Amino acid sequence: MISLNFTKTTDGLLPAIVQDYQTNEVLMLAYINQMAWEKTLETGKAHYWSRSRNQLWLKGETSGHVQRIHQILVDCDDDTVIYKVEQLGGAACHTGHRSCFYRRLENGDLVTTAEKVFDPKVVYGKK
Repeated sequence: MISLNFTKTTDGLLPAIVQDYQTNEVLMLAYINQMAWEKTLETGKAHYWSRSRNQLWLKGETSGHVQRIHQILVDCDDDTVIYKVEQLGGAACHTGHRSCFYRRLENGDLVTTAEKVFDPKVVYGKK
């Protein structure tokens, strides 16, 4: 198994850039630790480390919008990865958008550039 350089950061987390495997659209940025890396390699599904919950996180475990790995690219320093994924369910963002990058800066304001794929209140049961 390839070994990433998790010792480069004090928290042991490395960035994982996530792209659609067919279009190269950037879907999200998340962080992985050794455990998330190993689970991703073992299962073929994207696992991350949730900084807010401080726990391992299978993308889509709540929403069903799982990311199936098609290819993994590793940078020259072994401290950043790109996951090329098939985004099941159509949305990567917890806000209901396909990509977490659904806003564009225009004249000092953030403008929404994409429609929601799902309603997060329905999917996550939040009010």
